[in-house]
Amino acid sequence: MGRDLQKRKRRSSRAVVRQPSSKSKRLMFPLGNSIVAQNWDKKQTASQNYKRLGLVNRLKAATGGVEPDRKAKQSGLVSESTATTSAPLAASRSTTTKSSRSGDPFSIALAADAVVSEVRVERDENGKIIRILDDISGGKKIKPNPLNDPLNALDSDDDDDDDDDDEEEAEEWGGIEEPEVPEGNIIKQLEAEANRPQIKVPRGQSSREREWLESLIERHGSNLGAMARDRKLNPMQQTAADIGRRIKKLRKEGVDI
Repeated sequence: MGRDLQKRKRRSSRAVVRQPSSKSKRLMFPLGNSIVAQNWDKKQTASQNYKRLGLVNRLKAATGGVEPDRKAKQSGLVSESTATTSAPLAASRSTTTKSSRSGDPFSIALAADAVVSEVRVERDENGKIIRILDDISGGKKIKPNPLNDPLNALDSDDDDDDDDDDEEEAEEWGGIEEPEVPEGNIIKQLEAEANRPQIKVPRGQSSREREWLESLIERHGSNLGAMARDRKLNPMQQTAADIGRRIKKLRKEGVDI
């Protein structure tokens, strides 16, 4: 009867109605660390919560799609009032494409993304850029950087007289500054909790373990091999060496056997 009913269901053109599960797929109350649980947002997904807290929810590479970062896209847009210096980059790209086509093994491949920087420019009546004045941020002359070297601004030539005056006025470079982290940062709290010193407490034997060892000694004496082979008193099949270590520890605690 049951098999005939299943066959009739399979032949039917009516779709199978499945009841929705009452179990939510979203992690509402995270288990584990209390600091993460206190800063958890129920309206966000697990990936969004971990990203907001500065953590990762998966140690391996991300599987499936990745949520696009809208803030990064908005900050990457350049305003109309500023101009981009991409002519040297385009020229260098054309030379590298020619060298790559010619099969030059010593050709240097440029980065995929263009380097965008803000500068002050001088335009004519038609709006065409005549010349580049200087950098907006520091007021220094921009050095050519066809290889997109991030340390290009820190390099200086000793032979140039113009750079000597700038070096005297400039302050000594003390390294790359780390971004300021707010006091209530989750990562700092987690690191403080992980680095908290813990007192190591030696493991003690329970009263039930002592009774078990005493019963083994009472029956077999000092024969550790017989203790290990005893199926009734040693149902967990502890080895002779393990039983010997337990008995030695029991005697160190001052128990008379």
